[in-house]
Amino acid sequence: MAWQLETLDPVFVERARHKGIDALGQPVRRMAAAGGEPFRDALRRAIPGEELILASYSPFHQVGPYREYGPVFLAAESQPEPLPELSALLHRVGENAYLGDSVALRAYDKEQTMQEAALLPTHEVEATLTRWEARPEIAFAMLRFPAHGCYALRLNRHE
Repeated sequence: MAWQLETLDPVFVERARHKGIDALGQPVRRMAAAGGEPFRDALRRAIPGEELILASYSPFHQVGPYREYGPVFLAAESQPEPLPELSALLHRVGENAYLGDSVALRAYDKEQTMQEAALLPTHEVEATLTRWEARPEIAFAMLRFPAHGCYALRLNRHE
């Protein structure tokens, strides 16, 4: 597959964890996880009682009309486990699966303008991404959690 996972910007993660400041310059919120919160840095769900950070973040790399900031959870401590492969994320099911049963998938061009969007069962995302590989104007895609509309992860085209 021609897509490379991108989680949270490492500079943002470092600043949130060690200085307590989010992408908007606001103080982060530290709390104990209820359980199930999606850690955007580790691409997994939180365990009850695990310390987490709630902060504002933007997955866009440049300014423009689609750039937005939203809430993200990240682990309060660095995570030693390697990130899962995209295919594993898309086929993991069950109550504790990072992405869940369905996702909102959006395609963007190099100017960060949305080109297409779909609400899909998670197991159908790969087929859509394969179709988008034939469209050179699509530079990256984003997966979002459909119920809250929150950013889940970014996929950059890997040429």
